[in-house]
Amino acid sequence: MPKVVIYTTSHCPYCVAAKKLFATKGISFKEINVDDDDSTWHWLQKKTGLATVPQIFINDVLYGGFEDVQKLDAAGKLDKLLT
Repeated sequence: MPKVVIYTTSHCPYCVAAKKLFATKGISFKEINVDDDDSTWHWLQKKTGLATVPQIFINDVLYGGFEDVQKLDAAGKLDKLLT
């Protein structure tokens, strides 16, 4: 089983969509909500260079946000990453 980590905020519709995508595929994931965690949010921004959520990691590799992962899924590449 792949290790999936999704960094989110509470009011982000793309975060909800990302979680739904993985849940629909039966893939468990760890959600890290950064709403009230400034240190984690700043660490994440420094690590990735991104200032948006969700940020989705599969097996410790950043694959981007929801739209990036959705494109992988549409191209048939996401399932390969999840096996």
